[in-house]
Amino acid sequence: MYISPPPLGRRRRIVIVAVASLAALVLTGVTADRFVAGRVESRTARAFQDGMDTPNRPSVHVSGFPVLTQLASGTLRHVDITAHDIPAHGSTRPLPITRLTLGIDDLKPSGDADKAHARAVEATAFLSYEDLSDALGLRLSQDSEPGRVRATVALPLGGQATVSTAVSAVSGNRIAFTDFRVAEGVLPGPAKALLDRIFAAPIPLRNIPEGLHLRSLTPTANGVAARFTGRTVTFRPAASTA
Repeated sequence: MYISPPPLGRRRRIVIVAVASLAALVLTGVTADRFVAGRVESRTARAFQDGMDTPNRPSVHVSGFPVLTQLASGTLRHVDITAHDIPAHGSTRPLPITRLTLGIDDLKPSGDADKAHARAVEATAFLSYEDLSDALGLRLSQDSEPGRVRATVALPLGGQATVSTAVSAVSGNRIAFTDFRVAEGVLPGPAKALLDRIFAAPIPLRNIPEGLHLRSLTPTANGVAARFTGRTVTFRPAASTA
């Protein structure tokens, strides 16, 4: 038996209702997934703050959709974290980190509830000249020559001199100061000997997650940018060893 199709206007209404229903389902799924992502980001921020002892919660963003599927698999594909004012308690010449940004790939919890592992991490730590100056006991600023900083030295009999020194990354996540030379003024023997002692020992960066390795240092107008990379990086309360 032949059944005639519904009138054109009715067919349009059916299509519109179907599309609207599908859109509502999609929006509901997106909203639910974004809610879950927000919960994950909040928990991650709280754990990072507790582990690194930062005064404020870091910003955390979980990438990828859906997050629910990632949670079910036990691995977050990519997480971005930005934290500020990471302290360095109790270390010799403590050097806090002004700002730390982390791009984390494949973050998954371990059997220990307080620990998580990442397959790979790219990170940048910004170290202000103010904090570097406090750690060294000298007033530092950017030098006109790339890869170098300047230090102002107060002289025993009054006046001051300015020296230039190269900064480089050395093993053990340490900042080394080498090849220092007088840029302005005259540096007497005792002052030069003092600078030799100050610059002889590299400054360690102890307040970073375990598994990150310092690759390069770049002096900027306001501080030094330190680039880190790592494979199989561990995040836990004990990660900050300063």
